[in-house]
Amino acid sequence: QVQLVESGGGLVQAGGPLRLSCVASGGAGSYNVMGWYRQAPGKQREWVAQIFSGGTTSNSDSVKGRLTVSRDNAENTMYLQMNSLKPEDTAVYYCSARPIYSTIPLYWGQGTQVTVSS
Repeated sequence: QVQLVESGGGLVQAGGPLRLSCVASGGAGSYNVMGWYRQAPGKQREWVAQIFSGGTTSNSDSVKGRLTVSRDNAENTMYLQMNSLKPEDTAVYYCSARPIYSTIPLYWGQGTQVTVSS
């Protein structure tokens, strides 16, 4: 059973940094591709960034240059370094994972709240 556990959310002032973590366990091979999504109040969940086990990354245009995804395969941990945060970054951030053969996330974390005050 694959489990994803996020941590690192909280309240931060606009312009500040925050780093989220996601630890994966169970089902080796099930998290070849890990990603971050977020859902703001009243909005649909949106994709933020993803990273392959080999290190290739991609992210949405709305966060490019401010949010950086990375991972430590030895620790089965993915990170999201968020800099220059804006109030519009306020959302619940979710960790996701999928095997390489899947085109959609198969596993989700419980989410961690990020609130950016102006």
